[in-house]
Amino acid sequence: MTSENPLNDRLDDDDYPAYTMGRAAEMLGATPAFLRAIGEARLITPLRSEGGHRRYSRYQLRIAARARELVDKGTPIEAACRIVILEDQLEEAQRINAEYRRAVGESAGRAGSGSA
Repeated sequence: MTSENPLNDRLDDDDYPAYTMGRAAEMLGATPAFLRAIGEARLITPLRSEGGHRRYSRYQLRIAARARELVDKGTPIEAACRIVILEDQLEEAQRINAEYRRAVGESAGRAGSGSA
């Protein structure tokens, strides 16, 4: 993670196409001002097209939608963005832990099958 792009916006094939700010706001049921505010809170950093226009990936829209849910429930934007970042970090840590446990289990299974 970096301070400029805290969620390391994922640009997988699944995340394309990237949407313009207006279209992204429309899809979220929000305003462009909301997207700018969560950008200022460093939740997401818009991608830039060749012409310099802001673009948002599907992943970024999912993150923004979660922040919007929190804001709609009365959470200030800054706090909502911090919560979403922490949730994303927790999800990543859980994924890494599950992969580690799976690898350890497979390794133990191979070691146990070799003795007889």
